[in-house]
Amino acid sequence: MDRIQQLDALVAQFDLNQHPFYQAWRMGELPTEKLTDYAGEYGRFVGTIAEGWEALGETHYAQEERDHEVLWADFKAAIGAEKLSNRPETEVLVTAARELFRERATAAGALYAFEAQQPNTAQSKLDGLNEHYDVSEKGKEYFRVHAGDFLEVEDLRKTIARMSDDEFARTKAACAVVCTAMWSALDGVYYGRA
Repeated sequence: MDRIQQLDALVAQFDLNQHPFYQAWRMGELPTEKLTDYAGEYGRFVGTIAEGWEALGETHYAQEERDHEVLWADFKAAIGAEKLSNRPETEVLVTAARELFRERATAAGALYAFEAQQPNTAQSKLDGLNEHYDVSEKGKEYFRVHAGDFLEVEDLRKTIARMSDDEFARTKAACAVVCTAMWSALDGVYYGRA
């Protein structure tokens, strides 16, 4: 397998659209209180993404991600997410992301774990919101913007192709860490108590 196939295989093991949380969301079976908990918790991770792009020197993507944090805040407001539950699984994800976003090779892997899934998960969540939940158009904009947007992951693939073997080893390890942590963060919200 080439490098991208290796990363895609890791991502496929933790396909978030297969997580019971996202499946319940898509089918309209997710209780609203779980959705509001998720909005607060996952928003903490969304708030770190710009740091990863900064580590890669991609300031235009970093600024775009800061703009997307505003869209996430609109989603939170639209569904009435007012407080954080501060789940330990979310803390692990946020801490891992911030640590991995400090260095170029690990930032690329951590971002890949997120960006490779974002277009498909955003589409699934948007479909779920459109069909089953009463959320304003402004509240759905974050997902509309990301649905089907593969530009970031394509740029990451080009960056990863230029890395040394040692750098790629760190990239792959970082991808595995963030894939696992994103899945676990969803576990925390889905199975955790309010």
